[in-house]
Amino acid sequence: MRAKLLLQIALALTGAAFGWAESAEWTRAHELYLRTDYRESLNVLQPVANPDAAILQLMGQDYFMLGDYRKATEFLEQAAARNSSNPECALWLGRAYGRRAETSNPFTAPGYASKARKMFERAVALDPTNRDAVGDLFDYYLGAPGFLGGGQDKAEALAARVAQRDPAEGHYYQAQLDDRRKQYDSAEQHLRTALELAPRQASRFIDLAMFLATHGRAKESDALFAQAEGLAPGNPKLLFERAQVYIKGGRNLDEARRLLHRYLQAPLTPSDPPKSDAEALLKKIGA
Repeated sequence: MRAKLLLQIALALTGAAFGWAESAEWTRAHELYLRTDYRESLNVLQPVANPDAAILQLMGQDYFMLGDYRKATEFLEQAAARNSSNPECALWLGRAYGRRAETSNPFTAPGYASKARKMFERAVALDPTNRDAVGDLFDYYLGAPGFLGGGQDKAEALAARVAQRDPAEGHYYQAQLDDRRKQYDSAEQHLRTALELAPRQASRFIDLAMFLATHGRAKESDALFAQAEGLAPGNPKLLFERAQVYIKGGRNLDEARRLLHRYLQAPLTPSDPPKSDAEALLKKIGA
C-alpha cells in the first residue's frame, strides 16, 4: 500500500514538473507500461479524445517498445511540439530517431541520426542529471562518425562532466572510451575503480564481469557474477547478461537456459532487455 501511494505521489509530481495533469487513463496505461504490457497500455490510450502531451508521449513509448519506430516518432513529435521543455520526451524522440537511422536506407539514415543527436543533446541540456539521456548521448558520441556529430573528444568531455557528479559512473564511461581505443588495461582499471567506489551496486560487478569475459578471463568473470548475485538475487539484468556471456563463450549452456527462463518469468520493466531478446538467445542454443 505504501509503495503504491509513493508511486502515485511521484507520478503526480512528475506531471506537475512537466506541465501536464495526471489523468486516470494515463495512470492506468502507465502502470501497464511499467509492467511491459505495451499493447494493453495502447488499448487504454487509443480511445482518448484530444490526447494531451503526456498521453501522446506514452503512446510513442509504447510503439517504440513494440518496435514500431515510425509510429513512435509520429506520436513523440506531437508530444514534443506540445511540451518542448520535457527532457524525457526529447530523450525518447531521440531514441526513436536513432532506431529509424538503424533501420532505414543509407540515404535517409544520416538525417535520422542527426535528429537523434540533437534530441539527446536537448534532453541533456534540459536536465543534465538525467542518467539515461547522458548515457544515450555518450553512446552516440562514442559510436557516430564526426560528420554526424560524433567523436571521442565529445564523449570524453561528457565523461568528465559525469565524473564530477558521479565518480563511479565517470570511471565507467572512461572505461568505454579506453576499450574503444583498445587500451584494455586502462579500461579494466577504470571498471575496477568504479567498483571500489560503489561496492554495493550490482551493476558494477556485472560491468567488470562482462568485460573480463570478453577478454577470455572466464573464471574471474564468473566470480564477479556470483558476487553480483549475492548483492541482488534474481536481478533481471544479471540473469540476462550472465546468460548472454555464457552463450557468447559457448559454455555453461544448461545454466544459460535456466537463467533465461528465470528472466522470462521475472517482473521486468521497460529498462530491461525485451523478452524477445531472451527468446532469441534461447533459440540460438536450441532451447
